[in-house]
Amino acid sequence: MDVRTAGDRGRKVVGTTGEAVADIPQGSRLAVGGFGLVGVPDQLIAALVDTGVDELEVFSNNCGVDDWGLGLLLAQHRIRRVVASYVGENKEFARQYLAGELEVELTPQGTLAERLRAAGTGIPAFYTPAGVGTPIADGGLPWRYTSDGAVAVASPPKEIREFGGRHYVLEEALQADVALVHAVRGDTEGNLVFAKTAMNFNPLCAMAGTVTVAEVEELVAPGEIDPAEVHLPGIFVQRIVETGPQEKKIEKRTVAS
Repeated sequence: MDVRTAGDRGRKVVGTTGEAVADIPQGSRLAVGGFGLVGVPDQLIAALVDTGVDELEVFSNNCGVDDWGLGLLLAQHRIRRVVASYVGENKEFARQYLAGELEVELTPQGTLAERLRAAGTGIPAFYTPAGVGTPIADGGLPWRYTSDGAVAVASPPKEIREFGGRHYVLEEALQADVALVHAVRGDTEGNLVFAKTAMNFNPLCAMAGTVTVAEVEELVAPGEIDPAEVHLPGIFVQRIVETGPQEKKIEKRTVAS
């Protein structure tokens, strides 16, 4: 990929979401921010759908819903593998997994977050107590099924070590080729501010990406964001595009009778 890095002021800024994702190649590993429907880089994902790229491996807390976010890529069978902690409200995600059309590595949510953060800090692997004594550590968790429901690919056992009388499992970092994130505000140097709970997996995914592409609702000049308010420094961001206010989605509507 022709990565635009820090340099002249505004050099990271691209004009459209289409331009921002145009050179993402087939088979890329994508770290995608968001939690449920909050903080999802929906416009970058929609632009990626238009490129026709497929065979993607996605690292994300969940995989959107059936008609929005990563669900758009799933619907067109563009994703071959997902590392996530939650299937969520996406029926097509569950259907593809159970039908043997999609490989899914379910991982504890905190472990997923730390695997992304570790990639961003140059840590290749770490030990955690989460998952010890379960198929997460012992292996045998179904990653892919056959069309008739048999297990085609199962998770391998992981290294277990004892520290201070307690057992821990070794988890490897998740280094992504490209990260897609959404922020409420950013400057032309890539410094980002996330709104409330949109600061979920977005900073971690941004850190894990070799190339990080950020869509921002408002783009400002350097210096207009107080340094104390920056949630993610621009060193982690290579491309930034202004998309305007994001449509607010409701994952599950509940009303009083």
